[in-house]
Amino acid sequence: MSQSAKKLNAQVTTNAQWQVRKEAAIARGQGNIASVYVDRAENAEMWDVEGTRYIDFGTGIAVCNTGHLHPRVKAAVAAQLDRFSHTCVMVTPYDSAVELAEKLNELAPGTSPKKTIFVTTGAEAIENCVKIARAHTGRRGVIAFNGGFHGRTMLAMGLTGKITPYKNLFGPFPAEIYHAPFPIDYHGISIEDSLKALDALFKADIAPSDVAAIMVEPVQGEGGFYPASNEFMQALRKICDEHGIVLIADEIQTGFGRTGKFFCCEYADIEPDLMTVAKGVAGGFPLAAVVGKSEIMDAPLPGGLGGTYGGSPIGCAAALAVIDVIRDEKLVVASNRIGKLFEKRLGQLQQKFPDAIGDIRTSRGAMMAMELVKNGSADQPDPDLTKAIVTEAYANGLVLLSCGTRGNVIRFLPPLTISDELANEGLDILATCIEKCCST
Repeated sequence: MSQSAKKLNAQVTTNAQWQVRKEAAIARGQGNIASVYVDRAENAEMWDVEGTRYIDFGTGIAVCNTGHLHPRVKAAVAAQLDRFSHTCVMVTPYDSAVELAEKLNELAPGTSPKKTIFVTTGAEAIENCVKIARAHTGRRGVIAFNGGFHGRTMLAMGLTGKITPYKNLFGPFPAEIYHAPFPIDYHGISIEDSLKALDALFKADIAPSDVAAIMVEPVQGEGGFYPASNEFMQALRKICDEHGIVLIADEIQTGFGRTGKFFCCEYADIEPDLMTVAKGVAGGFPLAAVVGKSEIMDAPLPGGLGGTYGGSPIGCAAALAVIDVIRDEKLVVASNRIGKLFEKRLGQLQQKFPDAIGDIRTSRGAMMAMELVKNGSADQPDPDLTKAIVTEAYANGLVLLSCGTRGNVIRFLPPLTISDELANEGLDILATCIEKCCST
């Protein structure tokens, strides 16, 4: 670093000052929710450059399921750094990638033999699923669902069922992508409605014999944390079996203990043909994968899948440690305990503010949400109140994330290692913020 840069950094000591530099240096399209510049983090807490402490109910969007800098993950990464940082798994591979693939194949739902490929991001995993499904079936079409989020690359954006901000200004998108309604009881969309729409799609837009894959999130993430019911997931499995369609479960946000199962589709007792994993897989280090049935995974020719940084040895070492931590510290059990705690506290807030908190969703472990409305009506979303509560939370030391196609959902993704004491402290802050914002 140059002397002038060192001098400039020494003079920048506040979040506001760093935000000015950020806006001058980084394109506006890569925005930030809060002007909070993190200096350090540990487990479920973070401290910014001004020394302010935050309780983290976001974990980098469900990435740090094992908490920030879990000692075992940190040690595994340090040990790997003493060996090497990169060789490219497609050139001169290494043991940690093989071991991790074996573990993911074992953990994936179902009894079919499995294989894995490694990439770097969730969007890459999504795109590779489509490539694999098309290679296996020889078909072109892919069906996803309204409100789904699958990434920011062009094909992933095409699959995403939400325009702003993800698709706005970026079209045209790849062809042969179709969307069906996602069943949401709170908004009056039944399973029957969704399946009828899917059947109509088969009759009007693309024959099932020309569909390569159906992609579904077991819980819609960015779409608003709406869980897919067991009945719906089972119905999709049946449709795919009837027509030779590849069923893809997008477990990027729902995986690795987040929902009270290791993978969320276990609730429905189904075996997806392909499954994407990312986010929580490596405890904060960039890594993603596709795990699926061997016969389907082997459809592409050698060299057809991969990426320079896919299966990073640093990420693989971290992921192996994450899996051990989830198992040894019983974090799947902890996820359900956290969900029950939030269910009780959010339920109390809903009783106190019934006109503002229209719905709470706490049926899938530590992947929880509340939907904010006006006059207690599901048809009257309140994105302004949502934004106000999130802003107030940061001002009071609590990290929150919003989501939803209408911008009126607050999602809760605390580390699975969070203590009940710290979770309750964060929920106390939330209650204070809601009280203030609902009274102004």
